[in-house]
Amino acid sequence: MATPNALLLFDIDGVIRDVGRSYRLALSETVAHFSGWQPTPETIDALKAEGCWNNDWDASLELLRRRQFQQPDLQLPPRAAVVDVFSGLYFGRDENGAVSQEPSQWNGFIGQERLLVDSAFFAALSRAHIHWGFVSGAEPPSARYVLEQRLGLGNPPLVAMGDAPDKPDPTGLLRLAEDLAGTAGVPLSHLPMAYVGDTVADVLTVVHARQQQPHLRCKAWAVPPPHVSAAGAALCTAYQQQLLAAGADVIIPATAELGPERVLQLLTGEL
Repeated sequence: MATPNALLLFDIDGVIRDVGRSYRLALSETVAHFSGWQPTPETIDALKAEGCWNNDWDASLELLRRRQFQQPDLQLPPRAAVVDVFSGLYFGRDENGAVSQEPSQWNGFIGQERLLVDSAFFAALSRAHIHWGFVSGAEPPSARYVLEQRLGLGNPPLVAMGDAPDKPDPTGLLRLAEDLAGTAGVPLSHLPMAYVGDTVADVLTVVHARQQQPHLRCKAWAVPPPHVSAAGAALCTAYQQQLLAAGADVIIPATAELGPERVLQLLTGEL
């Protein structure tokens, strides 16, 4: 393996794929299922901006808790019931009503996801000796489906739900970065790197990683997710300001703009 010029780690949802009509819709529909109230995208974004609701199951339950102030008779469901409803919406259900387990059977919202980059994007990074991987809160089957089957990436370096504590805990980010640097035979502290995310929790993950390892040369790059970019200039600007206030080093308009030249320019100043 060639000595890397840099490391580039990515979130998946909102960065590699558009989840405005999948995960975000499943969250909204799950809350509506239990309460009759459907939170708007702006309500969900406001919750996510708090930086501690990266897990959409827990975010669904938290919105239901807060809804109790308007609906005192609302009974909170068990977390397992929230997970079941959410997963059924996202993945779909088989003929027996169980959550579909095989990608060929997935008939839920996951089928509405649009890719934001292609395999050539990662091939170009590799040719420039920019090593890459993924740190995501998505369930492993969903994450591997988009990376391996839809993008055609072979055994991509991945930390997904359950592999590490939820972001903004930096454990997963640091572990994957250490693994990639170790495989290349380079001390992590010698490598410029960045993590590309679309939420406050993603930005805070880098902030916390730098607090734990002050010599870490890691930047927080923030990409507004597609549903925000499409919502108009005012909302997009406000969302970007939240990311910057959380500690983002730079705002990237779209993930696809991170070609090798741009990555090295941002990380090292090289053209």
